Amino acid sequence: MLTIKDIARLAGVSVSTVSRVLNERPDVSEESRRRVRAVIEEENYIPNNTARDLVRIRSEAIGLIVRGEQNPFYTDIIHAIERALDRAGYTMVMRQIGFADDEIGAGAVMQREKRLRGIIFLGGRSNYAPEELARVTVPFVFCAYTNSCGTLDPTAYSSVSICDEDAACTAVNELIRSGHRCIAALIADTDDSSISQLRYQGYCRALAEHDLPLRPELVFSTGDSFAIEDAYRVMAASLKRTDDFTALFAIADDMALGAMRALREHGLDIPGDVSVVAIDGITVSEYVHPMLSTLCQPKEELGTKSVELLLGMIEGRGAHAQVTLPTTFRAGASIRKLAKRS
Repeated sequence: MLTIKDIARLAGVSVSTVSRVLNERPDVSEESRRRVRAVIEEENYIPNNTARDLVRIRSEAIGLIVRGEQNPFYTDIIHAIERALDRAGYTMVMRQIGFADDEIGAGAVMQREKRLRGIIFLGGRSNYAPEELARVTVPFVFCAYTNSCGTLDPTAYSSVSICDEDAACTAVNELIRSGHRCIAALIADTDDSSISQLRYQGYCRALAEHDLPLRPELVFSTGDSFAIEDAYRVMAASLKRTDDFTALFAIADDMALGAMRALREHGLDIPGDVSVVAIDGITVSEYVHPMLSTLCQPKEELGTKSVELLLGMIEGRGAHAQVTLPTTFRAGASIRKLAKRS
């Protein structure tokens, strides 16, 4: 059985650093914390809880694994989950992980460390295999995504999400209805088995439905990030190569905001020169100028419905189910109608 000394040796840090990470102390560098956590998850290390921990973490604790640190879209969902759990008499224990980290592995470790009754995974991949999910032995729900890219049996998992591909297709169709034919896309990746892939597929579908060509040079990718600063950086670099488009579809509001700054710095007016549309409906996108046009996700309902499904399984009142919620288009002011061609 691994000890703290073993973890320290494998992570290349001191024993005291491992202890501070396990006790969630703030006086640890992010790099050291990441290395220690990576070893813990890889080795499935289960620390011995102290008596104080056993009192503090009650048997009705629910875990929330948030994939993608500092994502503003998750804020309202987290608050909705916490309120719903509190009303039902449960305690929420949250952990944030990086976008590229293994949420299932993190959940499996957290389940044993904190004696969880269930887990809500907020953000994740869409192609899990049964053997991966077998590592989690308590009821769980995927929130804000589902198993769109995988082959799981519907009786093996629960999810509450929008249809990301349909939402993207709807967003791009708003641009097409406004007369745009040269439409760029700002994505994370085309095949990440996550929402970027699904929303990219929706972009492609909308173009195909209107006999518009897919132009690879107008697909701008951040690789594996949804962060506003990475969206700004990629958009700024892409504009040095081409600005031959009248509209931009960004797969997330946060990415759209970064892109809008890059467009302005390139001397382009929004929506005069380039129209912009996105998906999510985060609060800050209502207060930028011009207000972002976007497909708003029902964030409150995503959180409360996830809790409802999870507690139904924990308390023996329900079984696994997949719930798809609708989006709402907020017109905003970032789309310009082009004059019809004669």
